[in-house]
Amino acid sequence: MNGVAAVGGFGSGLRSISGQHRPARNKERATYFTEIDFDKPGKQSGYVYFPHSPHEDAWGTERVPLTVIANGDGPTILLEGGNHGDEYEGPIALGELIRSLKPESIRGRLIIVPAINTPAVGAGRRTSPVDGKNMNRVFPGDHAGTITEQIAAFVNDELLPRADALLSLHSGGSSLNIVPSTIVVPCPDKAQFQRCLASARTFEAPMCVVMDNLGDGRLCVTAALAAGLTCVSTEMAGGGVVTRSALDLCRLGLLRVLRFWGVMADGPSPTGPAEQAYFEMRGAGAYVIASEHGVFEPGAEIGDQVTAGDVAGHIHFLTAPEKEPVALHFKESGVVYSTRQYGIVRPGSACAVVASPRAGHFA
Repeated sequence: MNGVAAVGGFGSGLRSISGQHRPARNKERATYFTEIDFDKPGKQSGYVYFPHSPHEDAWGTERVPLTVIANGDGPTILLEGGNHGDEYEGPIALGELIRSLKPESIRGRLIIVPAINTPAVGAGRRTSPVDGKNMNRVFPGDHAGTITEQIAAFVNDELLPRADALLSLHSGGSSLNIVPSTIVVPCPDKAQFQRCLASARTFEAPMCVVMDNLGDGRLCVTAALAAGLTCVSTEMAGGGVVTRSALDLCRLGLLRVLRFWGVMADGPSPTGPAEQAYFEMRGAGAYVIASEHGVFEPGAEIGDQVTAGDVAGHIHFLTAPEKEPVALHFKESGVVYSTRQYGIVRPGSACAVVASPRAGHFA
């Protein structure tokens, strides 16, 4: 495990493969630089810089804030926020952690990237205003690609190989309202999957949802799982705003998971609640997809229990008032996990998502 011994809640089970640094796919084309020394003890806060030469800044850079806190033996934990720039709870909680945490408070190393997609965070947008790309759909990235692809390649080739576990903090962003929850992505290694589930439970969110993002493998967490890390993602409410309850859950859940992973020097490692409500996305049927261009009127709110066949809502045609609204229906039974925040929809828009209860534990 990259030369450090894991201690605490999850012990040596944080990773299933060696954490030795892997060779980058095209790292010889990388141009980023940083003053941070990943192997130096103590607390360092700075930036990683990506040379960028737009019209208004010929010799400029895009800089991404980066903090490393290291103290003795222990696991290396990567903490990520701001993958999408309109998801605010993670960057706030990680910024507080950076300002408050002293090196003597940990055992091991924290690598904290609170605003990983910095251009998007600065603009308050899901995608980067520099290249229009969604960072969570470009992994493993490209050192010779656009800025978003370069940042993803830096994470994939410099940070993931150094880490034993990843906590990726998300929320619903501007376009979704979502039940505060943890997310675990399935992986072929059953022992690794169980480590992820156990870690998610200690966050103590109301729900834990197992989902594969319809098989999309371009996410940060899928890259981290492929590298052997124990991974947990979160969804903290949404709507493009910060809510006190979601932020408080994010703050406390972050500390619980860090204690469980054995990197916090204070207090015993938590085990999580005795019972965790586990849910799953049952494929494409979990999604209520718009068939028309119009304004969506939801027929249920997040957290509501629904049954397959129930009306999920109606699409109204405001500029064609003589046209009857089109009804959309749920295809799965379960809990309304998320609903669309924006009123206007187009064919293909996700209007709602259903998470179905899982009977028993995941094997």
